[in-house]
Amino acid sequence: MSTGELLSVHPSELKFPFELTKQSSCTVQLTNKTNDYVAFKVKTTNPKKYCVRPVSGIISPGSSSCFIVTMQASEKAPPSMQCKDKFLLQSVIAPNGATNKDTSPELFSKADGKVVEEFRLRVVYILANPPSPVPEGSEEDSSPMANHVEGGNQNATLFDGLTGSLEELKEKPASAEVWSMVSRLTDEKASAIEQNQELNQELELLQKETGKSNIGGSYILLVVLIGLLGFLVSYLINSH
Repeated sequence: MSTGELLSVHPSELKFPFELTKQSSCTVQLTNKTNDYVAFKVKTTNPKKYCVRPVSGIISPGSSSCFIVTMQASEKAPPSMQCKDKFLLQSVIAPNGATNKDTSPELFSKADGKVVEEFRLRVVYILANPPSPVPEGSEEDSSPMANHVEGGNQNATLFDGLTGSLEELKEKPASAEVWSMVSRLTDEKASAIEQNQELNQELELLQKETGKSNIGGSYILLVVLIGLLGFLVSYLINSH
């Protein structure tokens, strides 16, 4: 708020929400601080761009009045959202009982030592639609729970491939040693599946107790184990 001998002015600067191709308005309140009638008048450095209503008026003692400034729509934003336009608010003591019709140019003349109080109001642009916060969807995609589901799908695919390799090996003629190896690998596969299920249960429990956590290490060990089993099966198939 700005204040002088005659008027208090609020706000002290004109803030316009700026949006392309749309008008915006700003309201300024004037309060008469005196026991006299006070006349006011508003001028601007860019009258084609702004519309002021009312452009002048009379405020009775101790009363308040407002004027509204409307900024015309613009096709492009100014550089760095800065504006050099300014407004000049003039105020002067008016005759007792004066009305809005009495605000003639002569009333604001500084001739004969008349005191004309002046306020300069600058223009400030405010973004009408500020940028939205960064969405958190990308963080959810990389959450431990998402990795947990993805890891489970990968493990299922590896188990299916291992089962197919074992079935293919059973269809070929093989020695007792090979069948023993197949049996052992089958048992190891079943054990690995059981361990994977136990890991899943433990991971779900950890998820509930500690929230988000890094559980990728367990799956790396499991994938390495399954890879070794797959390598042994492939070796046996190729060697027979």
